[in-house]
Amino acid sequence: MKKLLTILLILSTGTLYAQQDPLFSQYMFNKLAVNPGYAGSHEALSAVILNRWQWSGIEGAPKTLSASVHSPLRNPHLGLGLTVYRDDLGPTVYQGALASFAYRILFPKGKLSFGLQAGVKHADIDWNDPELDPNTDGDPLLIGQEKQKAVPDANFGVYYYSDNFYIGVSSKQLLQNQYAVVEVDGKSEFSKLIRHFYGIAGVAFPISDNLVFRPSMLVKYVQNAPPQLDLNLSFLIGKSFWLGASYRTEKAVSLLTEIRITPSLTLGYSYDIWLNELKSYNTGSHELRIGFDLNKQNRMLTPRYF
Repeated sequence: MKKLLTILLILSTGTLYAQQDPLFSQYMFNKLAVNPGYAGSHEALSAVILNRWQWSGIEGAPKTLSASVHSPLRNPHLGLGLTVYRDDLGPTVYQGALASFAYRILFPKGKLSFGLQAGVKHADIDWNDPELDPNTDGDPLLIGQEKQKAVPDANFGVYYYSDNFYIGVSSKQLLQNQYAVVEVDGKSEFSKLIRHFYGIAGVAFPISDNLVFRPSMLVKYVQNAPPQLDLNLSFLIGKSFWLGASYRTEKAVSLLTEIRITPSLTLGYSYDIWLNELKSYNTGSHELRIGFDLNKQNRMLTPRYF
């Protein structure tokens, strides 16, 4: 019964397109995965590796590994980045590699960045996986089904930031390319990438020399699914330790922490507690992040919090 419930949950998630884009609780530290305009905004060579285990305890639940690197160029108007990921969902595996280019307009107190991201996404489905075995020979949904396919994709984003504030909007999966086709009763059934829209914002309020309050938010909209809001409240303590919590309208609460081990190395962790029907079938979601920032000397006099 638990195995059957797991399959139904996974399939229903796919139907709503909710997992076409990987879910990250630490989006505020991984914004290149949401908005390509973020490329180069750290004014340093920055890299993030993030591993997420969603719905622990449910067989076939999503597992996501993401890595990104970005940097400004000698020309202060330009930034480049690269993102690669692998997203496992039951018998399906989604992988991708996307390069980012950002053009930045410089203002006295901030920068307005226009970002374009382009690359390839690859879908692979193991239809011989026993989890998908219908115990019926000749199932039309399995006959002739493409097991893997690679398609090009593109994303676009606008991102404005200063030392204490940021806001951005973006649209992902602009090409809405088709992933797979199968003939069922003489009709073509197909799945395709669905366009996603994101809005992000955050602000830092220094309370004292050793305490900064930083609220942030992410809004996501995709066709055939309700809008999703992720609201986060965090504190920076002693210039090296972040502690915060988020509420997601999917009825989930996230507890987050980050520690700066060295001036160039940070380690972050988040734990999601689900408050919906899934709470009886999983022990939460875990997310581990490692961040690297190099050549940060030019930021020491006016440090930012993003």
